[in-house]
Amino acid sequence: MATAQSLESWELDEGRFIQLLTALIGEVEFLQNNPPTYVPKESRAARHAMEVLKEYSTGDNPVLKVKLVEYKENRGNLIIEYNSECTQGVVSFVGSHLDVVPANPDTWDRNPFKLSQEGDKLYARGTTDCLGHVALITELFRQLAEKKPVLSVRVVAVFIASEENSSIPCVGIDQLVKEGLLENLKSGPVFWVDSSDSHPCIGCCSALMWKLRAEGRLSHSGLPWNGINALELATAACKDLIKHFYNKYPKHELEEKYRFLGPSTMKETQVKCMEGSVNQIPASCELAGDIRLVPFYDHHKCKQEILDRAQYLNEHIEELQSHEQSKFIITLGSGEVVRGKLKLEFDTADLGGIACKLDSPGYKALYDATKKVLGSAEPYSVGGSLPLVGTMQAEG
Repeated sequence: MATAQSLESWELDEGRFIQLLTALIGEVEFLQNNPPTYVPKESRAARHAMEVLKEYSTGDNPVLKVKLVEYKENRGNLIIEYNSECTQGVVSFVGSHLDVVPANPDTWDRNPFKLSQEGDKLYARGTTDCLGHVALITELFRQLAEKKPVLSVRVVAVFIASEENSSIPCVGIDQLVKEGLLENLKSGPVFWVDSSDSHPCIGCCSALMWKLRAEGRLSHSGLPWNGINALELATAACKDLIKHFYNKYPKHELEEKYRFLGPSTMKETQVKCMEGSVNQIPASCELAGDIRLVPFYDHHKCKQEILDRAQYLNEHIEELQSHEQSKFIITLGSGEVVRGKLKLEFDTADLGGIACKLDSPGYKALYDATKKVLGSAEPYSVGGSLPLVGTMQAEG
């Protein structure tokens, strides 16, 4: 039986890793996540990991506990435990996901649905995000089961469904948290393993997805005084909201400490207008975008402040600056007064940011290990977001 100290000498069995990753990549066509076009079947991937660990998780005295949790048919989360009877503490690896971003074979130089190896490089959808992590951690648990080291803590892995797209709720980590299946991870560090970088990521932003709808009045472009240009109204309101955001959320003093690659941002990324001729003033327009907020600010407060500002603008349309011959409030020949209207909505998904605890044993262990293997450790933080990780931290 191995000791805890001997773990340092363990090495990845590349042959077994490649064999499992090949099987996982073989399912990628069914793991693409972009509903309604692509609804993944994560259990197809989970069962390959289960098969690898089957001899250690079945029988009279299993070394591992392996549990497939499905909240919707074929959409599995997989929980693996070693040393499961230990009550002193836990180390857990969470977040490696079984779904992938869709891949269009026509835009790839290689088949994205089949693993190919060229020298020390691997090619296919999911090799780094995130099936490679699934294969790596599965191999770790296989070695734990084979060598049976005596440890003072439990070791847990949670492979999750529905990470790449959360439009179908109550499938992955959100439901695992609601059902209390992660409560037993609170007594030790949690490593969220979903990064393709080789250095520790210690922070990420909140993500608030918004839509701003403007309603005006349809008119011929040659008679602009008879219309309210919804596209112009949406643009003016968006400009005001973004200015309001940057006044409220300037660069935070902790961004440098956490080495954020950029500050908080608010920007529009999509636009939709009513269909019609180019010589028509559009009566409706929708702008969509996001807010990326460093985790040192309260994203719930930010959301409410932007909603309040949008409501204020809707009630004080006259304060928005229009072009020279445009108006957002008009009086028709009949004497009727017509006002433009604004409505802002946020997506319901809670993508709160996170700043890892830099004084925690888990962070110190990761930093030291990275430095030992690579010769240096360069922690960083990103503007990207992770579902519910900040909420998990807030809940302990």
